[in-house]
Amino acid sequence: MTAPTPQQHPVVPTRRGPVRGERRADGSVRFLGIPYAQPPVGELRFAAPVPPRPWAEALDATAYGPTAQRRPFGEVTTIPEPTIPGAGTLNLNVFTPELAPAAGLPVLVWIHGGGFVAGCSASPWYDGAAFNRDGVVVVSIGYRLGIEGFLHLPDAPDNRGVRDWIAALEWVRDNIASFGGDPAKVTIAGQSAGGGAVQTLLATPAARGLFRAAISASGAVMRPQDRDTAEAVSRAFAERTGVPATAAALRDATDTELLALQDTLDAPGPDRDELPALLLAPFTDGELVPRPVPEALADADVPLLLGFTAHEFAAPADAAEPAAEDELLGLLGDLGLDDGRAARFLAEHPDAAAGDAITDWLFRAPALAVAEARTERQHPTWLYQFDWSGSAPGRTDQAYHCSDLPFAFDLLHTEGVEAALGARPPQALADAVHAAWVAFVRDLDPGTAWPAYGDGRSTMRWRAEPRLERDPLRTVREIWLA
Repeated sequence: MTAPTPQQHPVVPTRRGPVRGERRADGSVRFLGIPYAQPPVGELRFAAPVPPRPWAEALDATAYGPTAQRRPFGEVTTIPEPTIPGAGTLNLNVFTPELAPAAGLPVLVWIHGGGFVAGCSASPWYDGAAFNRDGVVVVSIGYRLGIEGFLHLPDAPDNRGVRDWIAALEWVRDNIASFGGDPAKVTIAGQSAGGGAVQTLLATPAARGLFRAAISASGAVMRPQDRDTAEAVSRAFAERTGVPATAAALRDATDTELLALQDTLDAPGPDRDELPALLLAPFTDGELVPRPVPEALADADVPLLLGFTAHEFAAPADAAEPAAEDELLGLLGDLGLDDGRAARFLAEHPDAAAGDAITDWLFRAPALAVAEARTERQHPTWLYQFDWSGSAPGRTDQAYHCSDLPFAFDLLHTEGVEAALGARPPQALADAVHAAWVAFVRDLDPGTAWPAYGDGRSTMRWRAEPRLERDPLRTVREIWLA
């Protein structure tokens, strides 16, 4: 067997030790599974992340590291996200076109989605090849999920998953120059729960200075989840499972046992209806996250690009089925609309399904509220709606959750895309969406063809032929933000 050469497997120094990557056919280099913190096991399972112990020999970084995901999210997402066993889940991946420290390339730090209970950074949909081609370094990160990351425990720090994101960003600050990146040119980005992570980081003082711009794709703006709510979830956990909600009681539980406890916490029941939809998610703890996220988002003076798909939670089985009027009225009331606004919603959407109402409530209206508030404060903000729908079975005429990601990463031919989007998704649209993301990461502006939202409520409509529209979501704003 021929020994690997430095050209094939370059070694790069980091503050903790050298790492050996893999050069790809296009000339870019990837480094996979680099630890940014010690494995969260034993006494560290529910602790704040601790820097990894130094090492001397080059660490093999040619395969993805362990994932915190122990069970995929289910049918909500179509993203192929493998589960990789192992304890060292606090790791990250670097994709770079240039290893010279003087290159000073802009950096995109990607935070995966999965409802804060699943997902991973090892998906082929998050490969950085196209961004590398266009002069951007990509870093994708793993973090603690579910109970380990977000359950309030009185004997452990709150928001451990948030602390993981910050630790990964600190690693980028300290090490990315060795991979050709500029630590002063970092943009954080994420989709779904990852988009919520981006919004949370914008509200977290400890993250200031670690990035200069943000992209939140289909990031549900967190409903007020204050400390009282987090403590109520913690009490419900103890009552429902019979296990104390403490780090001491949970530290030695197996992954299977933790998942079973998580399922018991989330099981239907009258007491479940009194708790937030996302039981295990970032919350305003008064310290690390001191203010409600929507309020802090309005004040965060960094460029923000945010948006959503047209039919976020359009499930294949029933998305196209119009809901019975009385059922839909009941849902709209549960989502906070009075009779008059609910009637207007039905008039505007005569064939509406439940997914249309949930998309408005969870994604469109909160994003519009953020864009409106930030525009009042003259903070640069760009808004989009992804409208293109593919031809996958059961998905026709639906621009659903996650369907925009292969366009943003310009990976239309990678694993799982045809099954999710159908045959021949338009490359021209991927060129346009990806170019806008690259321009935003590089220049803090997606381009002259896409003015900020404050210019007449300008909104980009990503279609087979993209077009900019002025205030296309007026009725959504009037119904949900009145």
